Amino acid sequence: MRVSVIIPVLNEEESIGAVLRDIPRDVAEEIIVVDNGCTDRTPEMAAAAGARVVREDRSGYGRACLRGIAELQEPDIVVFLDGDFSDFPQEMHMLVEPIARNEADLVIGSRSLGEHEKNALPPHSQVGNWLAGILIRLLFGFRYTDLGPFRAIRYSSLMQIGMQDRTFGWTVEMQIKAIQQGLRIREVPVSYRRRIGKSKISGTIMGSLKAATKIIWTILKYKFA
Repeated sequence: MRVSVIIPVLNEEESIGAVLRDIPRDVAEEIIVVDNGCTDRTPEMAAAAGARVVREDRSGYGRACLRGIAELQEPDIVVFLDGDFSDFPQEMHMLVEPIARNEADLVIGSRSLGEHEKNALPPHSQVGNWLAGILIRLLFGFRYTDLGPFRAIRYSSLMQIGMQDRTFGWTVEMQIKAIQQGLRIREVPVSYRRRIGKSKISGTIMGSLKAATKIIWTILKYKFA
């Protein structure tokens, strides 16, 4: 099956080379790196490593992901992966295989179920994931253990759910819409380590508050809108 990988980046020159190096080429046919306003050498380094680099000048994680989706040439499976080397790209096959075997439509890499380095997930991120999981379970009747960005989805399912969020609500929007539209959902344990560089979201109090507010708002929106 044809697998395309989308990696949104913002100033990840210290890590992008390692991320691209560890993506198994027998799994991924295409790698799209979305430059979301980099001011360093991330785009040049990604291109030199063989990725196709496109630019999205409007800030926002969701906007970068949507830009990457617009570049796809109808693959079978789409993998989303961060560019900070916190995930283990070599574990990509664990996300792709359940879809390839026609056992799932969406596979979430769960950091909560897998092994992770000490302090790789800040305490406020762990609490936020836990609260979001409880809220989704109460309102939608489905149990998620994580909102992790490392995930794979069948391309036809991605088109079906019609992603819209432009910022911090991207991951939870996908997970809620997958429930609402009856997709076959699976979580698999993935490894996680401390990212290279400082997080633009969980690395600051303001970023964490904005993300938490948007996630909760998104959950309530798709329940009561």
